[in-house]
Amino acid sequence: MRYLLRSIFFLLLILHIVACDKKPTFSSRDHDAVLAQIKELEDIRLTPTNGDSLKRAWRQLGENPNVKNDTVFFAKVKYNTARLYAMLQQDSAGFFVEQALELIEPTAGNLKYKALIYNGIGNIRSAEAKEREAGYYYNKAAAIVLSDSTAGLSAEAKSAILLSAAQNNLSSFQYNLAEKMNRAALNLSDSLPKEHINRQRAFVQMIYTLNSLQRPAKEIAPYLHKLEQLHRLFPDKYNISFLYDSKIQYFETTQQQDSLLHYQLLKIEIDERLSNIKESSVLMNNLFVNYCNVAVIYVLFKKPVQAAQYITKAKHLRKQFTKLIFPHNEILFQKSLAELYRLQGKKEEAIAVLDNIVQLQKNVYHSENTQAIAEMNALYQLQAKDQSIRTLNESIKINKLQLQQNRLWLVISSLGLILLIIILFFLYYSFRQRRLSQEKEKVLLQQQLLRTQMEPHFIFNTLAAVQSFVRLDKKESAIKYLNRFSRLLRSNLELSRENLVPLNEEIETLENYLTLQQMRFEDAFTYHITQPDEQDLSAIMLPPMLIQPYVENALLHGIDLETCKGNIDIHFQLDGDILSVDILDSGKSEPNIQETPHRSLSGTISHERMQLLGRKASIKITKNPEGGTLVKLQIPVTS
Repeated sequence: MRYLLRSIFFLLLILHIVACDKKPTFSSRDHDAVLAQIKELEDIRLTPTNGDSLKRAWRQLGENPNVKNDTVFFAKVKYNTARLYAMLQQDSAGFFVEQALELIEPTAGNLKYKALIYNGIGNIRSAEAKEREAGYYYNKAAAIVLSDSTAGLSAEAKSAILLSAAQNNLSSFQYNLAEKMNRAALNLSDSLPKEHINRQRAFVQMIYTLNSLQRPAKEIAPYLHKLEQLHRLFPDKYNISFLYDSKIQYFETTQQQDSLLHYQLLKIEIDERLSNIKESSVLMNNLFVNYCNVAVIYVLFKKPVQAAQYITKAKHLRKQFTKLIFPHNEILFQKSLAELYRLQGKKEEAIAVLDNIVQLQKNVYHSENTQAIAEMNALYQLQAKDQSIRTLNESIKINKLQLQQNRLWLVISSLGLILLIIILFFLYYSFRQRRLSQEKEKVLLQQQLLRTQMEPHFIFNTLAAVQSFVRLDKKESAIKYLNRFSRLLRSNLELSRENLVPLNEEIETLENYLTLQQMRFEDAFTYHITQPDEQDLSAIMLPPMLIQPYVENALLHGIDLETCKGNIDIHFQLDGDILSVDILDSGKSEPNIQETPHRSLSGTISHERMQLLGRKASIKITKNPEGGTLVKLQIPVTS
């Protein structure tokens, strides 16, 4: 029964493991350790001296087998590696962030890192001048931020994602979408540190967006006032150039040309100072556009000399940095030049410039159209890939549901089978217990039957002894014998009703029997009974009259009663639930007489009774070469 219950327990344990849907790829301790390492490295700020050591640390973490075996952890390591390379302005950033995207895209959830990786891909595509692809990823990242406030992103990360998407949408003429994302970024401004750059950026981009939407100046003014207040509070923390740009946007709306010219000139002064420090495509194009805008303003003021001065500066800059000037800005320059020629009365030159503008616009249109087609194809492939991933994820979900359903049916079927096995087992166990009970009752009945067969035999021998005393006219001996016999018979009658008797009563009955036999044979033998030491004999239970037949056999067939030198030693020893009884007789005194085995009726009956006691019961008879016989009984007892 114990073995069956153990088997059922292990079966249930296996079913529980099978029914579990999630299996950890490694232990929770290793999981927490990797998570702590990633968090520790993410918290380290990049400095001019620790770039190489940080790269080594992220690279070593990426080689960790526990990281490689976990898709999400591996994606996190790849993204942070890409982020580090981007901050170090190294080309490998794109390689690592695309690896991170391949890992994270098919997974369910993980919105925080999906948003960060989408934004990182957007930055890479924007640097490659693939604005449509950049916008695709920027908007995917922004959608996560807008739809899920519990993505685990910091306010700084959320504002950066929203502002990047807004800026891209603004350049793609998606003004309404740009406004929506700018407003969401503005709502996060109060959660940013007081001097954070995104506080300024949100106001600047909002002013640009409202100007592009041709909203009235009164809608732009509140954001301009807040931007001015920000610069007053932290004059050394923010670039004043962005404030001038915002004022230019505002005064364009109000058509205040004097103020517009004032801030354009201030902006040029700053850009010229910066251009002497470093050369960059963005800076040179900004300065080039500002020269053209100032020239147009002077044309409006009908001041051709000043307008020509800034056209000349624009020409010089274009000649010096021909490859850096964007095509759109070249068209703006040509328009400014045409306006100047018109003011100067040079109609033919103006017409020639306008013809050139048309050709430039055609070239730009063709180039942009070609690029747009290429980017649209790339976007189509990206969307098809996303659709494929979504379909795959849905298929995986359906397969998981089917697997869970199959597991549920397996568990139900297995539990039903186990229940059936348990019911059958209890039926079998009940039947077996009933059969054992019946066999036990049968054994007890057989014991009683054999005992009733032994008692007449004992009575027959006793009556024969009394007859002998009477015939020899030994009345006193006969009376004494009958008195002893009556006590023995009374105790036998009392014990005959019991299936088990205490050992002390069995020994007492045995002593009465040996005493009667000593009287019968006129002290022709002696006996010694050794009882178990320090044992409560009344607590040891055994079948009644089981030992007496072997003692009787030793007395009648193992002792020479004529020499009056016979002896019987009876030794009791308890070992656990087994009572060992050694019956040793002194043997015959005439060695020349060959003894034949004596099969008495009482011996046969006692042997049958011993067999009924089970496997632990045994009888061993050993002949002593020097004379005598040793009978060893092993009797199971209860206590």
